[in-house]
Amino acid sequence: MEWALALLLAFLLSGKYVVLINAHGVSLFCTLGAIIRISSLFFVLVLIAASQVSCNLEGRIKSIFRKTGSTVEISCDIKEGARYIHWYFFPEHMVPRRLLYYDTSSSSKYLDSETKADKYDGSKITDKSFKLHLKHLEASDSGVYYCAVWGQRTSIKTFSDATKLTVIPPDLDGAVSPKPTIFLPSIAETNLQKAGTHLCLLENFFPGDIKVYWKEKNGNKILESQQGDTMKTGITYTKLSWLTVPETSLDKEHLCVIKHESNKGGADQEILFPPVKKVVTDIPCLKDGKDALWLQLTNTSAYYTYLLLFLKSMVYFGIIAFSLVRRTTVCSSGKRS
Repeated sequence: MEWALALLLAFLLSGKYVVLINAHGVSLFCTLGAIIRISSLFFVLVLIAASQVSCNLEGRIKSIFRKTGSTVEISCDIKEGARYIHWYFFPEHMVPRRLLYYDTSSSSKYLDSETKADKYDGSKITDKSFKLHLKHLEASDSGVYYCAVWGQRTSIKTFSDATKLTVIPPDLDGAVSPKPTIFLPSIAETNLQKAGTHLCLLENFFPGDIKVYWKEKNGNKILESQQGDTMKTGITYTKLSWLTVPETSLDKEHLCVIKHESNKGGADQEILFPPVKKVVTDIPCLKDGKDALWLQLTNTSAYYTYLLLFLKSMVYFGIIAFSLVRRTTVCSSGKRS
């Protein structure tokens, strides 16, 4: 690399000269145009050097749960021996960072600047097996952990299989499955819009990482749907997802499919939504929007009529009670006289 850079600089340095002082106090003499070319060359060389380093983050993910304040050990297995073992932390929705690296020859750990010495530790089990120790767990420790090594014959850094750590509140014992509530389309929507909207409300689940998608029953194609934000409610989470079913698919069954840590055996949870037309036909048929509006007005009128009759009965009860009390009082006064 040094000789190649020297040749390129020798080619660029020609013409009228100006003096440049580098970071080490060494003078360089080159043309102003060469300065620009050298800057571009330096940028290209940086990109070339960076391209020699690649990361392999593909692999299996193992999930573990620990309560707040407890400790955990995360294992790491590598395929070939290495002198340095690097431990990385990928927190949720934040920039990943290295925690420490472990020198296998001296059995020493070297912490990065932001790593707490009383919280993290590394150890060697065998030449190809290592562990990361975490103490005093907090919610901010939730995330994905990797170990990585540099290849002995290449400049590629290889990452191990990932370990996903979820720190749970003391009130929970582990992952909590979502409690689904389904909402079927309204009659007015199916008649006026010629479409129906399925709503899938998921409540009281933990942790907050969840994926929801829709498909037709016995189908494999993932349908276009809308997703609400995952909201934290106390120590658990809530999420809403909905699917708009076009008129051509109103007679089909649909599934709301849920991927979550609590799913037993890794199987996705499926919530069945019945055909929209079947739901509508179970109710007396309404011909158009006017009928739907008429039904709504009828229900409203019935409610107010019932309320009026109830108030009327209360007034009659008051009058009768007042008359009886007054009559009893008059009769008692007559007997005394």
